[in-house]
Amino acid sequence: MNVSDLARRLKVTPQELLEKLPKLGFDIGQRAVKLDNRTAEQIFKKWTMEQRRQRLRGQLLELSTESGAEVGDAGEKKKITLPSVIIVRELAGRLNLPVTRVIQELMKAGILASQNERLDFETAAIIADELGFEATQEDADAKQVKTEEAAQNKLQRTIEGDTDENMASRPPVVVVMGHVDHGKTKTLDAIRRTHVMDAEAGGITQHIGAYQATRKNRLITFIDTPGHEAFTVMRSRGAKVADIAVLVVAADDGVQPQTREVIDIIKAAKIPFVVALNKIDKPEADIDRVLAELAEVGVTTEAWGGDVPMVKISAKEGIGIDDLLEVILLISDMNAEQLMSNPARLASGTIIEAHVDKGEGPVATALVQIGTLKRNDYLGVNGNLMGRVRAMRDYKGDTVDEAPPGTPVKVLGFKTAPSVGDIFEVPDDWKHLEKRKAKSGNLATNQFTAVKSIKEEDKNKQGHATLNVILKADVLGSLEAILGMLEKIQHDHVSVEVIKKGLGNVTENDIEAATSSENSVIYGFNTVATTQASVMARDQGVQLVTYKIIYELIDDVIARLNALLPDEVVRTELGKGEVVAIFRTEKDRMVVGCKIKTGEAKSGAKMIVWRKEGEEEQPVGQGDVESLQVGKEKVKEVSSGQECGVSYHGKEKLEVGDRLDFYTEESKTQKVEMPR
Repeated sequence: MNVSDLARRLKVTPQELLEKLPKLGFDIGQRAVKLDNRTAEQIFKKWTMEQRRQRLRGQLLELSTESGAEVGDAGEKKKITLPSVIIVRELAGRLNLPVTRVIQELMKAGILASQNERLDFETAAIIADELGFEATQEDADAKQVKTEEAAQNKLQRTIEGDTDENMASRPPVVVVMGHVDHGKTKTLDAIRRTHVMDAEAGGITQHIGAYQATRKNRLITFIDTPGHEAFTVMRSRGAKVADIAVLVVAADDGVQPQTREVIDIIKAAKIPFVVALNKIDKPEADIDRVLAELAEVGVTTEAWGGDVPMVKISAKEGIGIDDLLEVILLISDMNAEQLMSNPARLASGTIIEAHVDKGEGPVATALVQIGTLKRNDYLGVNGNLMGRVRAMRDYKGDTVDEAPPGTPVKVLGFKTAPSVGDIFEVPDDWKHLEKRKAKSGNLATNQFTAVKSIKEEDKNKQGHATLNVILKADVLGSLEAILGMLEKIQHDHVSVEVIKKGLGNVTENDIEAATSSENSVIYGFNTVATTQASVMARDQGVQLVTYKIIYELIDDVIARLNALLPDEVVRTELGKGEVVAIFRTEKDRMVVGCKIKTGEAKSGAKMIVWRKEGEEEQPVGQGDVESLQVGKEKVKEVSSGQECGVSYHGKEKLEVGDRLDFYTEESKTQKVEMPR
C-alpha cells in the first residue's frame, strides 16, 4: 500500500503521517513511499486507537477539570494484556479494582455500561490507561506477527552467527527483477537453456519459481519473481531471501515505473546487484540514454564511474549471458563470507511459493538457507507442526532425498499450504510443535476468511456503488498479488469489496456468498468451478468468470466498476442578463427582451430565473433558451453589453427586472482508471 493511500484513509497528509509514525513505534523513514499490507493495517489500528484515546482523554480532562479532580494516576503505569473483547467485570478483575470504580470511569467517558457489558479492546485500553495501566492486545494476529518476526530473526541470527567447523560455501541466491516485457524471463530462459516462457500465459510469469544453473562447475540459484507491477509484494519477498539481484532493463525502453520500484526494493534489501542491459541488438537501443536514466534514479554504473556493474546482453540472441554469469560469480566471490552455511544442521529456510495441487495436495517451493532438508523430516512453520517431507523434487522435476543450503525444492507433505514468505524449520522436538498446534489452531487454514476491504462509512455514502468480489486463486502469491492490485483501485463513487477470498476451486459455498450480495461477481484465477457450483451459478444467475492473466482479471473489474458509475454532469456558467421587455407570452413559452450584463448568452443554453422579493433575490424558476435574436437576425450567442430577444421555454412567467443566469450542462462519462 502507498503511504499516500494510508494517509487518505486516516484523513491526514502523508507528511503528517510520516512525522507521527515514530511516536507510535513505527520507524519506516521520512521518505518511505510504500508499506506492506500487514504494517499498514497495524499502523491504521494503532493510529485509530490513539485518536480515540485522545478524544476520551479530552472528555475525561474536561469532566475532571469541572470537578477539580486529576486525570490518571501518577507514577509508572503497570503493563497488562487484554483480549479483543472483554466484559466490564473481567476488566475490573484484571485491573484488581472494584467493578464500581471501572463503571465510574466509563461513565466519566460518557459510556453507560453494566458489569456484564462487553467492551472492545480500544475502549478497555483507554479506561485502563486512565486507571494507571498500559494495555496491549493479546489477539491471534499479534501473536502471529510476533511468532513470524521471531522466526525470521532466529533464521537471520543463525545465518550470521553460525561459526561451526562444518561451515561450507553454498550457491548464491540470485533474484532477477525488472519491468514487464523487458526480457526478464527470456534472460532466465537463456541462462537455463530451457523454455519457461512457452508455459506462461500471455508471456507474463504468473508464479514465483526457483531454478539452478551451472557455470564453471559452480551452482547458482535463481529466484524468478514476476516482473509485473501486480507482484510488488512477491518481488519484495523474493529480494529478502536473495544474495544478489539482477536488474533487467531494456535498452530500447529505459527506466519505467516498475523499474524504479525494483530499485527501491533492492536498495531496501541492501543486497549487491548487477544491471543487465537487455535487447542491445535492437536498432532502437540507446545505451547512453538508459544509463543516464539509471543515474537519475540513483543507479550509477561502472561505465559512468559508479560502483554498479553493468552487462550488455541480448536474451533473445544469447549474447552476453556468459558475461552476466561471470559477474554474478565475481560478486559471489567478493561476498564469500555471507555465502557460507552449515549443511550439518537441521534445515531452515523460506517458503518461496505454495499452492494446493489437485493430485498431490498442499505443495510448497522451499529455499533451504541453512542445514540440509531430508526426506521424512518434520516441518514446523511459526511454531506449528505443518507436516512431514514425503517427497522433494528439484527444479528439473527429479526426485531428491536431501537438499543442502542454497537449494530450492518442491516439498510434498504439508498438511495445509503455508504462506509465501513463511520461515520453515526442522524442529528438534516435533512433538512439542504438535502440542503447540493443538493449542493455537491451524493458522494457515484460518488465514483465508471473509474480509472487507472498504470502511462501512465509505460503503454507506450517498451515491456510492460497491462491486462485491469473491476471489479464488490457485496459489497464495497470485491471490496476494490480485488483492494488492484491487486495493489500489480508488474512486469517489465506486469501490471494490472483497467479501470472500481463498485457495482452490470455486465451490457451492462461494455461490451462496455471491447470492447474498448485490453487484457480486466470482473470480477464479487459474482455478475452475466444481460441477455443482457451475450448475448452481447458472440457476441462480451468479456471475462467475475465470482468468489466467492477472491484468485481464483487473481489466474486467475496472469494466464492471465503470458500468456502475453514473454519468457526471458538468455545469459551466456563461453569463447574466436582465429582462427589459415582454414581447409575447404563450403557454410554457415567452419571448422577452434581455440585456446581457456579464459574460454571454448562448442559444440552447439553460437559465435560472431570479426575482427580487423584498431586499433579497430568490430563484423562482428555470428554463431553456430556445433561440436568440439581435434585430431581425437569429444568432448563436450574445456578448456582454448587447441587447437581444430571448425565446424562453419554461413554466415560470418572466417579469421585467428578472435576472437570468445562463449556463450549460454537459453529461460526461466517468471512468475508473487502471491502477499504476
